[in-house]
Amino acid sequence: MSQHYDVIGVSGKGGDTLEKVSKQEGVRVIPIEMTRKITPVQDLKAVFALYRLFKKEKPDIVHSHTPKAGTLSMLAAKLAGVPHRLHTIAGLPLLEATGAKRTLLNTVEKLTYACATKIYPNSTGLNDIIIKHKFTSPKKLKVIANGSSNGIDTSFFDPGLYSDEDNLKLSQSLGINSSDTVIVYVGRLVRDKGIHELIDAFKKLNTESTTAKLLLVGTYEKDLDPLSPETEEEINTNPNIIMVGWQDDVRPYFAISDILAFPSYREGFPNVVMQAASMGLASIVTNINGCNEIITDSNNNGKIIPVKDAEQLYENMKMLVNDDTLRTTLAANARTSITSRYERKVVWNAILEEYRQL
Repeated sequence: MSQHYDVIGVSGKGGDTLEKVSKQEGVRVIPIEMTRKITPVQDLKAVFALYRLFKKEKPDIVHSHTPKAGTLSMLAAKLAGVPHRLHTIAGLPLLEATGAKRTLLNTVEKLTYACATKIYPNSTGLNDIIIKHKFTSPKKLKVIANGSSNGIDTSFFDPGLYSDEDNLKLSQSLGINSSDTVIVYVGRLVRDKGIHELIDAFKKLNTESTTAKLLLVGTYEKDLDPLSPETEEEINTNPNIIMVGWQDDVRPYFAISDILAFPSYREGFPNVVMQAASMGLASIVTNINGCNEIITDSNNNGKIIPVKDAEQLYENMKMLVNDDTLRTTLAANARTSITSRYERKVVWNAILEEYRQL
């Protein structure tokens, strides 16, 4: 976009991280603190800071991502008279909320959409959910290209970039043998991602298959969505569960794995599932929007299971661990299913065309 427009990037105070983005993308960046929790005083301060920024810069377009940044910037942009206020929805956290919190989040969601001039759900399923809950008029909604917020660089997520020697070296460093079947999870280790079900299912699988390994790539979020002490204990003590924490580059871990397990409760259009498929992995995902668009069952590129169903997760992990032929077939179809639908430049060009039409 910086080849066509003057782009300013606004995010929370990222320090060196935000400056790195500035240098990498060749754009100006401005830090404005935005919390991820419900913090009325800080939120009002952020709205005012964004309002002042928009009045000063007078942008033609404000395009927001993530729920909190969307609410704050859409409100500020409307108050500042920005003509084109665009918000991409990459998931709805409110879907797991109940009671008074759900009522509050529904109201905030409707406020965000009311302030926006165009809403871009990043999956067809998400689009349908928004219409079902009557959050906004269908006329405001549009899914870009085939879905996804940003597509995927399939030349970057390419298993061909990693040699057998590279994979063997990393596997050995993690205590993984050549005879092991590796199930990988990449993402935040939180309840909403289905980690309780994943650990329960793997624990059961582990009693039957000593060659299955579970590789966890990600970190806890104990302040926002903590796991149970029992689940953490199992992660920390089970010798067949390997936790490597946050990784700047997840590709080497996909390259040494055989199966992606992604039992999330809610998503927009999950990058992890696209990345794993582009790296040639068979996937097990839950039947939620985004996941059930990237993965198509019927033994194509993965398996789709019900949400919060540890037993079905166990059954499908067991199936793919034991059935080499099925796993190989799914993996062989996986990469093509991504390159044909979600290549990054296709999404970029579709967003660019959207801007030009505005």
